[in-house]
Amino acid sequence: MLHRKIYQLYQDGREVSIFLRDQQRWIDNGRIVDFEGDLVSIRYELEEDDEISSWEEMVRLESIGAIMQKLASVSKHNSEILISDDCPQAEQIHPHSPETNQE
Repeated sequence: MLHRKIYQLYQDGREVSIFLRDQQRWIDNGRIVDFEGDLVSIRYELEEDDEISSWEEMVRLESIGAIMQKLASVSKHNSEILISDDCPQAEQIHPHSPETNQE
């Protein structure tokens, strides 16, 4: 089952976080760039002090304990909903229009 899920994430090219249970650490914001047999190649970046390093690791499938992927995110600091000025008039919501005041 995990084998198929990892292959699907590889095909989708999505960003994932992977827990390596034999090393007891997470690889954050990585991409699965190759998947052959029981070897999984993962690319990711690490930021340390004033330097950003790019890494590629090959891990065995049996070393992977968990995989997470971010589905969505919303800023906590900007609570105002952004509205496009290009929105067609028919799709705009007006607070005092008869459609929104139906009770």
